[in-house]
Amino acid sequence: MEFNTMEQYVFGGLIAWIIGLILLYRLLENSSKITIKETIRSDAQKTSENAVCKKDGPPDVVIVGAGVAGSALAYSLAKDGRIVQVIERDLSQPDRIVGELLQPGGYLKLLELGMEECVSGIDSQQVYGYALYKEGKYAKLTYPLEEFSSDVSGRSFHHGRFIQRLREKAASLPNVRMEQGTVTSLIEERGTVKGIKYKNKDGQDIKAYAPLTIVCDGCFSNLRKNLCVPQVDIVSHFVGMVLNLENGKLPHPNHGHVVLANPSPVLFYPVSSTEVRCLVDIPGQKIPSISNGDMAKYLIAKVAPQLPHQLHDAFIDQIEKGDIRSMPNRSMPAAPLPTPGAILLGDAFNMRHPLTGGGMTVALSDVVVLRDLLRPVEDFSNAAALTKHLESFYTLRKPVASTINTLAGALYKVFCPAPDQASMEMREACFDYLSLGGMYSQGPIALLSGLNPRPMSLVAHFFAVAIYGVGRLLLPFPSPKRLLLGVRLLLNAYGIIFPIVKSEGVRQMFFPITIPAYNKGSSVVMKSAMFDMMA
Repeated sequence: MEFNTMEQYVFGGLIAWIIGLILLYRLLENSSKITIKETIRSDAQKTSENAVCKKDGPPDVVIVGAGVAGSALAYSLAKDGRIVQVIERDLSQPDRIVGELLQPGGYLKLLELGMEECVSGIDSQQVYGYALYKEGKYAKLTYPLEEFSSDVSGRSFHHGRFIQRLREKAASLPNVRMEQGTVTSLIEERGTVKGIKYKNKDGQDIKAYAPLTIVCDGCFSNLRKNLCVPQVDIVSHFVGMVLNLENGKLPHPNHGHVVLANPSPVLFYPVSSTEVRCLVDIPGQKIPSISNGDMAKYLIAKVAPQLPHQLHDAFIDQIEKGDIRSMPNRSMPAAPLPTPGAILLGDAFNMRHPLTGGGMTVALSDVVVLRDLLRPVEDFSNAAALTKHLESFYTLRKPVASTINTLAGALYKVFCPAPDQASMEMREACFDYLSLGGMYSQGPIALLSGLNPRPMSLVAHFFAVAIYGVGRLLLPFPSPKRLLLGVRLLLNAYGIIFPIVKSEGVRQMFFPITIPAYNKGSSVVMKSAMFDMMA
């Protein structure tokens, strides 16, 4: 096609006009970025100065509990210049059999908070994925970490050592006051929380006042009833022990190991360079007694024969030594009661089955969201306005929290199936689907690791497993019996995931943009992210 002279002028002028607009837009964009960057740097400098200078005076925030959420939040808020008072029931090193695996997504949140050094100096082990065992077969699932630096991975450790490092990091700031004491109640005036009542380590009754009280006192919280609608469900129990393997290595080093035993899974993961944690899941609210030896008999007769041979002897040896502990596995959906002057966080607010090791990732993600929302607020004294401002927290946390919560609940029900054939087929399908490798394993493991917090992707993979299971039943030749079993499998999948999704909130999970508070809060969080990048 040829252009005449006039057409060439018109066409050339149009191209020049478009290029000019693009150049003008880029120039204005760069100018805006420079202005924003200078403003943020200025704000960062002011915040840094405040953090150093603002040591005296009443606290801006009182935090109840110095676990993962409490310690991380204390450090984050103090770094932004707030005076933070932390009351913890027991400041000695905790000794627990869970909270020992931090997913890669959780480690990234530690990086965002500037607390990544807390996994150093405690003999923590890098974890790069999972080995899934079932009836002599295994599938190796690796975290998709290709786009990250070499230090980004999962981390496993002794829970108490990690907690102490977090506390030390928080207490290193001069505007953090950490004290041992037992909080007995919240101080409320006309529906607004003004502070807390607690007994210090000398038994004295003390009141602490602050414009904002943040309750993160763990799964046994005695204060949550004032700030949420608690629906705590004990799903199962973990029976835990520490194994001493030859060379301290699992069959697949630097990987968690999940054995799909009957009636429920068994977990193994390193907690130091020489020790491996074993957690045996026992469904229900009652378990065999440890003290009279019934538990040892159960583990030897029912569990040991289903373990890989590399782990069998060490498992038996540890049972015979008798160092066995148990703890209930709780689940509780987040059902907040927004209360002026206070907010709930951590396991006090939201729990899920610990099978997927996602609890600390959710807690640290919540800390990042809450820090970002509080960062632009200069004064917390207007409790009603602050409560309104924090409305978006409950939706902004959903991508990470609901993905991990839903996956934990759904995966546990698949790995701990009912005795009917459809449930058994679903577990078989899940193992075989993950064994396919490629996108079939990388997608689910990215969700589990907290690297891909997308609820829609989770639901898609879950039903892909179910459809894959139906396909296995119908090939090579379908029959009425197999077709009926396939329908039951799909109904089983629906019955597993949709009650969990409903408890998480369908609108918040899949359509957050329709919630007005979400749009306002997301802009605040984006500005805070820019603050971190350019400060």
